[in-house]
Amino acid sequence: MNTTESIITSDKSLKKISFLKLFFYNLTGVFSVLFILTNTIIGYPFLLAASIIKLIPLKPLQKICTRILIMIATAWIHNNTFLCRRILGIKVNVTGDTDLPMKEWYLVISNHQSWSDIVVLQIIFNGKIPLLKFFLKKELIWIPLLGIAWWALDFPFMKRYTAEFIARHPHLKGKDIEITKKACAKFSTTPVSVMNFVEGTRFTKHKHDRQKSPFKNLLKPKAGGTGFVFTAMGQQLHSILNVTIKYPQGDLNFWNFVCGRINRVNVLIKKIPVTPDLIGDYVSDPVYQKHFQNWLNDLWIEKDKTFEQM
Repeated sequence: MNTTESIITSDKSLKKISFLKLFFYNLTGVFSVLFILTNTIIGYPFLLAASIIKLIPLKPLQKICTRILIMIATAWIHNNTFLCRRILGIKVNVTGDTDLPMKEWYLVISNHQSWSDIVVLQIIFNGKIPLLKFFLKKELIWIPLLGIAWWALDFPFMKRYTAEFIARHPHLKGKDIEITKKACAKFSTTPVSVMNFVEGTRFTKHKHDRQKSPFKNLLKPKAGGTGFVFTAMGQQLHSILNVTIKYPQGDLNFWNFVCGRINRVNVLIKKIPVTPDLIGDYVSDPVYQKHFQNWLNDLWIEKDKTFEQM
């Protein structure tokens, strides 16, 4: 066999190996999706049954149902964590403030790069702090299956009115915050972890350039959502968990994550106390609003440096 034939044969072998690798990865991805789907189907009837019983207006019974629902959600996350860590071999390296009391009220904020971020946050916090809950738009309660699950798990549904809508209906001013405070009232006796992606959307180079973001690795923080949380339940929150997530391999594709091609994630947690200056009325107090925006922007400057060093 001459040199040219050897090169051609070698090239064909490499292509065959690459194809087999790609096939194996995609097969793993299909298995992961089926695993999560099966995990969901198994748990959902129990969640639905507890949700229906919770409709009975008896507080002791509702409290029992809430505990059962949290146990179901925790088990669901535990199974997904087993998939990620044991089957896909994803190593999540967590540093910083990891000794966190379970019986505290937390606001968890994070940078947002991929759909994988939600899975990563569930992996590192499941069973360590109260179940992560997101503020949701009120309209999302009508999503089939998911809506009733979010309601049953006491995810706070919020109603936001635009400035234009308030101008046309001035009698509704402040109504949105009243609705949200009412939704959060149930957290006065039960510890909770409220999750918020401050950038409002996933990071992409296109979004970064379009925003003309002053940060190298992050999008601009949106203070409105976080400020709204403090307005609704600031007195209840004990600590802020400032989470920075970085994928050192540079791949942010969620499909590659469930295929096991992304096998390393670095996470840094910084615990920040909720001081009196962070609590106020973001909706109606322009002085507090400006102060809160400056505080969040300074936090993002530090986070950008932290991301670079991780």
